[in-house]
Amino acid sequence: MTEPGPRVAVVGTGAWGTTLAVLLARAEPVTLLARSEGTAEQLRRERRSPRLPGIDLAPEIEATADVAALAMADLVLIAVPSAHVRETIERVGPWIDASADVLSVVKGIEAGTLLRMSEVIAAVGGIDGDRIGALSGPNLALEIARGLPASAVVASTSSALAERVVARLGRRAFRLYTNSDLLGVELCGALKNVVAIAAGAADGLGFGDNGKAGLITRGLAEMTRLGIAAGANPLTFAGLAGLGDVIATCGSQLSRNHRLGEELAKGRRWAEIEASLGGVAEGAYTVDAALELANRYGVELPIAREVHNALFEGKSVQRCLVDLLARESKDELADVGAWLQLVLADQRVAPGRLAEEA
Repeated sequence: MTEPGPRVAVVGTGAWGTTLAVLLARAEPVTLLARSEGTAEQLRRERRSPRLPGIDLAPEIEATADVAALAMADLVLIAVPSAHVRETIERVGPWIDASADVLSVVKGIEAGTLLRMSEVIAAVGGIDGDRIGALSGPNLALEIARGLPASAVVASTSSALAERVVARLGRRAFRLYTNSDLLGVELCGALKNVVAIAAGAADGLGFGDNGKAGLITRGLAEMTRLGIAAGANPLTFAGLAGLGDVIATCGSQLSRNHRLGEELAKGRRWAEIEASLGGVAEGAYTVDAALELANRYGVELPIAREVHNALFEGKSVQRCLVDLLARESKDELADVGAWLQLVLADQRVAPGRLAEEA
């Protein structure tokens, strides 16, 4: 009898982590690491997750709370809420093999440090940056678990790592692309959740499709401004991790961030909404870090500022959106010249390639 090959491990039993375990288990054994033995035992017994109604866990998924199981994996996916990434890596990092690839599927910015998730993993786990990638895109977990078509981006400073992850995780119904702009992909994943809260609020107030489209478009402009200031490739924000994820998160009832915005529009407070979402609305935990990052780079984020006001300052959503509408008009393309210069100066996107890919 042949010995089983290297295993893949998913750290985190939320909807997204469990979905990725379901996806991977169609081709190979998967270790699904739970926070507690109680959670692991429930998953083993029921073979279903309360976060993914109607989705069975294949026999190839081994749920456990034993961190030592990570030592068997040559690919480790980190799928816990952004606020818990640091403590999670402190706990599991020593068990991750020195040669293993590590993939963050977490979308957020750490409060206080303003580090991206890959940076937290590298710093806390003592893991070389070239061994870390990030997965992002329009990825509503339940749709992917049901086998509906989706696409995403695997970003890493190491093209070899990104290609290994694509070969391992990609499926016909889960099409993966690579991107060397790890900074931009991670910022997209974090910032789009803030825009989704605003979009949900607009829906909740009955702003209509025109008003919501304008809000989303300006939100994407905010994301891009901050990304460029931080050194990201502007084109990343027009791709799957940017525009693609914005479309999905701002328009779907499966999006917790969108639902949060809708609930805020009803006059409910964040403190009472938080426990009723059935999961984490990352935008609420990211918005203040985004604003601090914007201050660091001298960038204005008016939509993010109003999301903060609605969440933490007691300002009504109606007043927030009215104040956004009352802002002074400006040239929509004022920043385009500077953006284009950055794109053309970026060796990853040379003018010849722009023409070829058009």
